[in-house]
Amino acid sequence: MSPTIIYIIIGYLTIMGVAYLIQEKFIFKPEKLKQDFEFKYDAPFKEVSFQPEAGVSISGIHFHVKNPHGLIIYFHGNTRSIKGWGKYAKDFYRFGYDVLLVDYRGFGKSIGKRSEKAMLNDMQYVYDEMLVKFPEDHIIVYGRSMGSGFATKLASDNHPRYLILDAPYFSFKKAAERFLPFLPMKWVLRYHLRTDKWIAGVKCHTYIIHGTKDWLIPLKQSERLQQINPRRITLIRIDGGGHNNLPSFPEYHNFIRDILKI
Repeated sequence: MSPTIIYIIIGYLTIMGVAYLIQEKFIFKPEKLKQDFEFKYDAPFKEVSFQPEAGVSISGIHFHVKNPHGLIIYFHGNTRSIKGWGKYAKDFYRFGYDVLLVDYRGFGKSIGKRSEKAMLNDMQYVYDEMLVKFPEDHIIVYGRSMGSGFATKLASDNHPRYLILDAPYFSFKKAAERFLPFLPMKWVLRYHLRTDKWIAGVKCHTYIIHGTKDWLIPLKQSERLQQINPRRITLIRIDGGGHNNLPSFPEYHNFIRDILKI
């Protein structure tokens, strides 16, 4: 084997190793908040905290309405914290639903070392805690972008009323391959988030909302998800919608209204 080929192999393996070690810096872009930070919103809410295991704290905000029709559990994307994501709660509480948003480990006030398994366990713990307060057939799970994987896994392991996915990925591997097609993502990624695998086990009806001009996670990924179980998955296309601007479209709010009234 020539020295050139050896150098190429060593360089390629080095890139793989670096990608494996530093991937969290690219996957997660959290906003960290001090523990004494005070949330402020124009609607009634309560700050909550969940302790799924020793040394771990999951921060959340629970928007509440009088005589709620049910509860929306909202899993946000890979950036910021519930400080900013909280503004989207109005898309749901204005239709008479309580809304719970939680931060992943390392986001906002949440504390704990991240891993896919640990984060999935956190979400199940939160879900179990809310079952004490709400009948399961009155709980709707909502996942936005990165949160769509967590939401789908939760829905597949439980029996919520509906699952709503906003700009989901077919799998985290498929999403990552678009940007690093030369790396074997099956071996490099520490987070796989198999939405495609989990959605097959979701027993409730699933609504997918996706923009036709989403460059980050193309509409095609949602179309492939719908094909897994077309009878139980409704795909709603927002014409001209991108990845981060669906709430700016009146159609988005109309669809949310219609789903919540079913």
